[in-house]
Amino acid sequence: MTGIPDFLANVVTPVPKRPSPAEVAAQRAITLNDAMFGIYDDALVHFQENLLANCPVILGLFTGEGGEFTLYRPNQEPLEAPVPPIGYQVVKSVGHSAMAVYELVAPYLGDPESGAWRAPLETYRLQQRQVLECADDLPIPDPVRGAVRSILAANVAFMDRCLDTGTFDVEALERFAQPLKPYLQAAIGYCAEMQVSHWMGVLDEWKQLLGEAWERTYGVTNTLYVTRTNNILFTVMAQFFGKHAFNDRLLLLETTQFTTDRETVLSLLARIVADRALGKVYFKDYFLMDVELVSTGARDAVANEMSRRVPASGGAYMVFSGHDKVLKEARARGLEPLMPPLAPFHSQQWPWRTDDTQGEGSKTLAEVQ
Repeated sequence: MTGIPDFLANVVTPVPKRPSPAEVAAQRAITLNDAMFGIYDDALVHFQENLLANCPVILGLFTGEGGEFTLYRPNQEPLEAPVPPIGYQVVKSVGHSAMAVYELVAPYLGDPESGAWRAPLETYRLQQRQVLECADDLPIPDPVRGAVRSILAANVAFMDRCLDTGTFDVEALERFAQPLKPYLQAAIGYCAEMQVSHWMGVLDEWKQLLGEAWERTYGVTNTLYVTRTNNILFTVMAQFFGKHAFNDRLLLLETTQFTTDRETVLSLLARIVADRALGKVYFKDYFLMDVELVSTGARDAVANEMSRRVPASGGAYMVFSGHDKVLKEARARGLEPLMPPLAPFHSQQWPWRTDDTQGEGSKTLAEVQ
């Protein structure tokens, strides 16, 4: 290329392709969305500050200690509740130890002779023996102490056999694991009773403390996929907030980690409440922004199959006024059409919207008046 010295040619040529006018225009438009995220994040800081200045918020977050509850009150320092008694952690830890034994040997069921499992199993056996030796001193009541001893003793005995024989198989693992069921149930029952009674006592105090402000209080807890339906912290909070608060002031947020920091959850809450106000301003529906709007647009694009009943996931049925495209594309591929339920934006189902017969108000953007 003219004007380019040889020593530069390898790094500056060939010259990048000049974008077309359409590509330039498209990139300029896309930049608006990139800028929106920064604007949104800046505004969210103020929305969160204003929310906490006007409404009490209770965060109930999962932890290894049985959860943590924090009460935020306008113009006051956050109030942190004490965690459940230490016995909760002790019994839960022992219960989990049986699962850990499985995790140590299961990866090697196909090749136990490799011996790669021996060192970690020996270490864990020593740790469990040490707990078993001091079981009488554990800060737990006698009824559950027997279950704890049985779990630890079974764990150690199984690990002894594995280490003595140098091998194990699926049958041996099942013979060890299945008799543990009543002891694990006893441990789970003890932990659940302790956790529930503790947190219900805390919420008793806080509801009384807040008085009339309770009716504008938000409650939020986090959940992993496996704890969505039987989420113990959400269930406890539900008893105090009542069903009318579900998905309104009482929210269950699915997260990717067992534990979540408070600031992340507060930010998520502020985003939800702020977006509801946005939905009211733009679409005259306060709860519309709780639902992905692209999904309602996709439904509108599924055109012209009037009043057709389509099987939905989970056995529910939905009636569509104009949703042909997805159905045709699925059937062309030999697939069973599956669509999410068309439940109203405002619904008190537990705790997600899944039933199109419950709730009130609009179900799609097109229905919003």
